[in-house]
Amino acid sequence: MSFQAEKALVRAHYGALSKATPETVAQVLAERTSADWHWRGMHPFHEQHGAKAVAESFWQPFLTAMSRVQRREDIFFAGRNEIDGFKSVWVVSMGHLMGLFDTPFLGIAPSRKITMLRYAEFNRVENGVIVETALFCDLIHLMHQAGLRPIPAQTAQHLVQPGPMTHDGLLRADAALDDGVQTLALINRMIGDIDEANTVAKYTPQEELAQCWHDDMIWWGPDGIGATYTIDRYIEQHQRPFRTKLEGRNFNGHVSRLAEGNYGGFFGWPNLTLTVSGDYMGHPASGQSADMRVVDIYRRDGDKLAENWIFIDILHFLNMQGHDVLARIG
Repeated sequence: MSFQAEKALVRAHYGALSKATPETVAQVLAERTSADWHWRGMHPFHEQHGAKAVAESFWQPFLTAMSRVQRREDIFFAGRNEIDGFKSVWVVSMGHLMGLFDTPFLGIAPSRKITMLRYAEFNRVENGVIVETALFCDLIHLMHQAGLRPIPAQTAQHLVQPGPMTHDGLLRADAALDDGVQTLALINRMIGDIDEANTVAKYTPQEELAQCWHDDMIWWGPDGIGATYTIDRYIEQHQRPFRTKLEGRNFNGHVSRLAEGNYGGFFGWPNLTLTVSGDYMGHPASGQSADMRVVDIYRRDGDKLAENWIFIDILHFLNMQGHDVLARIG
């Protein structure tokens, strides 16, 4: 099973974007996307349709604010989507969009310094064009780099995050099919462990995680939560706050879930709906139900997961509770 045509299309799309300006980006986007291209972006961009709308919503403001933009890619893979019965082909890219932050963006004052915008993007390719995209980016981390602290309380570490420890995340050539099958099966087993833990207290948190994770796992979480290392610190710095401060967890499913080689991932729109019952991310309990749009990208090492990069639309999650972070900083 080859994904070379789909990978080549997305790489050409990124190559053209690297030369785009605010004036030309709409035309560049239209070259390899369908007329009814369905694009999903994080708050405040949300859902857009067609190249012109995507350009006006995200790319024109971003390219106006950031000069000399480089795509510094750490992970690149493709595969068939389990969610639709392995019919559609998606190409996944993750890394940073690096530029010089020279003019305001979303009300954030420019730093005139290097700024690294973490991103993860899923592109569905069909009949030689991109027909569907989800672009997740860590806007709170961008604010952090510009000297702002929009989330007052933090549980883990906030930093510019590296790619895989193994430096093998760019799957330009297609990986062996069996490797992707193993990775996807492990991701599904891990999801099953979470579902079971939410209904039956069968294992301790350490025992639950040890079934699918190496003890020296790295959880590269979004700014506002942060990154954490080892099973014990992950429990302390993310899992315990998440499970004790958020109630009524409802899993809404995924739009796309796939794997190739030792890498795999998924996104949902939204993945979860939860009620905030305790102080979380520096905000008091709201009692409000709110959505979490999430991307997870994984690296498998042998029979267990070793690294996990997470993107959460935290601005949207907080906005649904009445906390408009962008209005506050503006």
